[in-house]
Amino acid sequence: MTAAAIEEVKRLIAENDLPETAGVRVGIKGGGCSGFTYTLNFDQAPADGDEVFDFDGVRLFCDPKSLLYLSGTTLDYTSGLQGKGFQFINPNATGTCGCGESFSV
Repeated sequence: MTAAAIEEVKRLIAENDLPETAGVRVGIKGGGCSGFTYTLNFDQAPADGDEVFDFDGVRLFCDPKSLLYLSGTTLDYTSGLQGKGFQFINPNATGTCGCGESFSV
């Protein structure tokens, strides 16, 4: 996670009054025009079998299957003239769709 992503997640956790055990769940699911779609949500706590990562106090949860496709990926947060939002920078992706919401490996 980049510093910008960490800062935004901390802001959202405080804004939504989430418990200390909460964290960001990242993953993938089949679909989208390129084959896989990223998922990004808050979760109250890690699930059994999850890998748990800590980024300056922000917990990130990822299931083992998704981790195979997301290993080495950076989660960034951008805000600019073309909008704002979280962005996955995935070195494993061999192709992406035009909107950046899905990828292939």
